[in-house]
Amino acid sequence: MPLKTRLLTTTVLLILAATASAQDKGKKKLYCWEENGHKVCGDALPPEAAGSARSEFSVKSGRRVGEVARALTGDERAAAEVAAKQAVVDAEAEAMRKRREHAIAESYATEADLRHAFQERIDLLDATLKASNLGVTALRQSLLGLLRQAGELELAGKPVPPTTANNIMIQHTELRRRERILVQQRQDRADLDNELNRVLERYREMKRPNGVVATAPAPPGG
Repeated sequence: MPLKTRLLTTTVLLILAATASAQDKGKKKLYCWEENGHKVCGDALPPEAAGSARSEFSVKSGRRVGEVARALTGDERAAAEVAAKQAVVDAEAEAMRKRREHAIAESYATEADLRHAFQERIDLLDATLKASNLGVTALRQSLLGLLRQAGELELAGKPVPPTTANNIMIQHTELRRRERILVQQRQDRADLDNELNRVLERYREMKRPNGVVATAPAPPGG
């Protein structure tokens, strides 16, 4: 091969090698992570630091180019999977709720009709709440009577009959059960008010493009 050709070939190879080296240097990273409470940096990540949180920097520019969070533990991964599944369930439930409210809003010609339909449910819940309140009050008074009777016997130095003690335990358990039911019923009543407000808002949104919304004064207590 002529000398001139060999020199040209050698020059081209040197240029290509230098370019490749510069590209590799531009892509190469510097890693920084915590190890035993101290910051450690290096151009290679040791296996024991693979799961650690770290920052990545460009060797060429010195700028931060990335962040890698630490690897999750088995419990954390399981919790994250549960949270992700629950988020999907919540999103589906919310979408279903909106579809149901939209369907309800479409079913009534006027806002008065819509309010009337909800009022029937409100009246039923109010009646249930009233009955539950009366039941809890009566049971509490009965339990107080038994406790007073047992207290008087003990003060007199007399034993409390087993039937009285058993009735106290039974009525106390029943009172707690009814109180839990009452709390849930009150929450249901509040939820119904919230549902009515949401459906009314959706109803008004649906009617607005067609002109003035058909409205009616709210019924007393509604």
